[in-house]
Amino acid sequence: MVGILPVIAFWKIFAKAGHSGALGLLLLVPLVNVVMFFFLAFSEWPILKELEALRHKSPSSL
Repeated sequence: MVGILPVIAFWKIFAKAGHSGALGLLLLVPLVNVVMFFFLAFSEWPILKELEALRHKSPSSL
């Protein structure tokens, strides 16, 4: 149960960031979990890219 809770939490975090939630399963792999933490912290999130694109969209095309 202790190992499942972080996976579920990171599944939700990855999904809210716009990545596949299944990336949360990589927390179960030693060393990969550290890499995924830095990936999440320093990569550009797809959801933010989409938000930025919507902000730059002209109001007449809505």
